Amino acid sequence: MVKKQFLIGLVSALCVTQTIANEPYQASERAIRIAQENLLIDTHIDVPYRLNDDWEDVTVATERGDFDYPRAVAGGLNVPFMSIYIPAQLEQTPGASKQLAHQLIDGMEALAYRAPHKFALAASPDQVVQQQQRGVISIALGMENGSPIEGDLNNLYTFYNRGIRYITLAHSLSNHISDSSYDIRKQWGGLSPFGKTLVAEMNKLGVMVDISHVSDDAFWQVLEISKVPVIASHSSLRRYTPGFERNMSDEMIKGLADNGGIIMINFGSSFVTQQANRYRAMLKRKADAIIEQYGEESAEAKQALAEMEAKNPYPFATLDQVLDHIDHVVDLVGIDYVGIGSDYDGVGDSLPVGLKDVSTYPNLVEGLLQRNYSEADIKKILGQNFMRVWREVEEYAAKH
Repeated sequence: MVKKQFLIGLVSALCVTQTIANEPYQASERAIRIAQENLLIDTHIDVPYRLNDDWEDVTVATERGDFDYPRAVAGGLNVPFMSIYIPAQLEQTPGASKQLAHQLIDGMEALAYRAPHKFALAASPDQVVQQQQRGVISIALGMENGSPIEGDLNNLYTFYNRGIRYITLAHSLSNHISDSSYDIRKQWGGLSPFGKTLVAEMNKLGVMVDISHVSDDAFWQVLEISKVPVIASHSSLRRYTPGFERNMSDEMIKGLADNGGIIMINFGSSFVTQQANRYRAMLKRKADAIIEQYGEESAEAKQALAEMEAKNPYPFATLDQVLDHIDHVVDLVGIDYVGIGSDYDGVGDSLPVGLKDVSTYPNLVEGLLQRNYSEADIKKILGQNFMRVWREVEEYAAKH
C-alpha cells in the first residue's frame, strides 16, 4: 500500500501548482515589441482536451491551465494550433476516436463564435494574416493522433472540411496508421499500408503530415513518400535526451530539413533535459530500494519515502536550455527549419522556468536576442518558417 500511495503521489507531483517565485527572466521592451508586432505561431496547445475534461472560460483570465485570452495577448500569440488530442486507447472502441474528435472541434468552434472579437477559426495562411490585421487570435486545428480516420479516407476529407490542417499520425501507442515512438510493439515496421496511402492523400488534400510521436522507421518512410515538407509539431532534440525516441536525432533533423520541413520545439522539461526526462525512473528506483529495505507497510518506509521526495524535487528545465535546442537546430541545418510547439496545457507542471504559460513568449525572444539572433531570424522562428511550410503544402494541394 505504501508503494502504491507513493507512485500515485509521484504522478501528482508532476502536476502540482507552480511554486517557483521570482523567475530570473525579464523580457526587455524590445523583446516584447518583437513578440507583439510579428506573427507568432505555436503549433501545439492542448486547450481542447483540457476544457473537455475541466471546462473554464478561456475568453477571460482563468485560474488553471497555461492558456487564456489575456495571457495570449500579453505573450503576443497570434496563432495557437489547438490540439484535437485523441487518447491512444480509444482506438480499441470503434467510433470512439472519431466521436471525441468531432466534440473537441465543436468546442473550438463554440469558443470562436462566443467571442468573435477575440478569436476566429483559421484554415489557411491567408486567413491567419487577415485576422492578425484585424487584431483577433486565429484558432487553427491540428489532430494529435490519426485514429479518428478509422482507415477511411472519407473521414480525412470530413476532418479537413472541419478545419484540421495537420495530423499527428500516431500517439502513445501504435495505431492503424503508424508505429509510435513510445510503443515497443513495432507492428508495422513504420507505416501501415493504409498509413502510406494516407500520407499521399494528405499531400493532395493540403493536410500537413506531423511526425511527432511516430517511430524512427515511420519518420523515414514519411519522408520517402511525402511530396511536400512535413512538420514535427511538438518535438525536441535527442541530443539532449539520449535514448528518448520521442525526440529527434541529428540525422532525422537533417532529413527533415532536406525535405523542407520544420521542427517545432517542445517546452516540456522532460523533452528538454536528460535529468527531467529520467526523473520518474530515478524516483521509482529510490522508492523500490527504500521499500525493499524497510518493508512496504512500515513507518520507517513512509518516513524515508517522504524524506526522499523532499530531497528530490522535480528538476525544471530553464529557458536557456530550451534555447540550446533552438541553437543546435540552427547550427545543424540553418535558421529556416525551427519553430515553436510548446505543448502548453499538455505537459502538466513540467514547464521550464521562464516559460510557464503563453504570456511568456517575450522571454523566449529576449533569450534569442541575448544569443545574438537578428530580428529577421527571430521572425522566422516565431512564425515565418511555419507559414512557409503551410503555404507550400497548400500550393501542392491546389495543383493536385
